[in-house]
Amino acid sequence: MSTKIRLAHSPDADDAFMFYGLAKNKLDTQGIEYEHILKDIQTLNEWAREGRMEVTAISAHAYAYVKDKYAILTHGGSIGKNYGPMIIAKGAVSMDSLKGKKIAIPGKLTSAYLALKLCFPDFQEVLVNFDQIMDEVVKGTVDAGLIIHEGQLTYKEKGLHKIVDLGEWWFEKMGMVLPMGVNAIRRDLPEDVKKKVSRQLKESIQYSLDHREEALDYALAFGRGLSRDVADRFVGMWVNDRTVDMGEEGQNAIREFLKQGEQKKLIPAVGEIEFVN
Repeated sequence: MSTKIRLAHSPDADDAFMFYGLAKNKLDTQGIEYEHILKDIQTLNEWAREGRMEVTAISAHAYAYVKDKYAILTHGGSIGKNYGPMIIAKGAVSMDSLKGKKIAIPGKLTSAYLALKLCFPDFQEVLVNFDQIMDEVVKGTVDAGLIIHEGQLTYKEKGLHKIVDLGEWWFEKMGMVLPMGVNAIRRDLPEDVKKKVSRQLKESIQYSLDHREEALDYALAFGRGLSRDVADRFVGMWVNDRTVDMGEEGQNAIREFLKQGEQKKLIPAVGEIEFVN
């Protein structure tokens, strides 16, 4: 008898690359049937508050609100070492000049938003879909934008300027990697199913790294017009050895990131974080 698992993730090149092995039936799933659900990260964070999906990508920030329903898998994480989401603007302005100004954000549960609040708390937030933020900055409807995903590599094409890279800021401040997204698995699944799903998701990531060119061919369809070279760079940023296994480095970074949010009263108390490997 097969077990059906809804696997929710973003419609982005890095997530598509990561789950290529499962999406294209390259792996023996031993009776588990995966249904891939593609939604933007803010929607996935909101769904996770309801416990809607068995396995889902969520922002590391969002774990503070879904810890009663989900545990974090030690693989599938999007973790930046000295790079991460960026604040961009039309001109090369200082962060101080943005005090009290309008900054477009991709969602209040995103890790990018929490990182920005930790770095620079004094601004007016304007909720904008992540793939429209740069356009809003260009139009001048906001003073700056908080960009995630491939925008980190393409903002210059729109004549925009990087004001701060929050991954660089975090690394300089804490000497740690910056956890952006994680894969989470619902706590109420049977233990044997959790272990099997965890192993298969890890195998899918490794399969893509071992078969990079074919996995990249598949991921390009989700790259929103990215060239192969830029898509390859983007995938390399967010799917790598730390994605296969975040290790103590990644787990400690998640603990510290959420602890900083707690101390600034930006998120509720998290307590012990459960990791599944």
